Amino acid sequence: MGDIVLRKLDDQLKERLRQRAARNSRSMSEELREIVREALTGQDRRAEFRKLSAEVRALSAGKAQTPSEVLVRESRDER
Repeated sequence: MGDIVLRKLDDQLKERLRQRAARNSRSMSEELREIVREALTGQDRRAEFRKLSAEVRALSAGKAQTPSEVLVRESRDER
């Protein structure tokens, strides 16, 4: 497995990376590898999302849709 050195990283980005790594219980190196992995395999994830979106749309095809503002108004009126 190869190594990459990342130089001249902005201090704010480095801090955000440190915080994100801590939230995910990873080292900064592990977190950076995961970010790169996600970025470079993201095309597959987008295709999966599009497929899932189409399946969800198909579930409600031909059914009457209620605008969200009507649902919010009804909810407020019930209080």
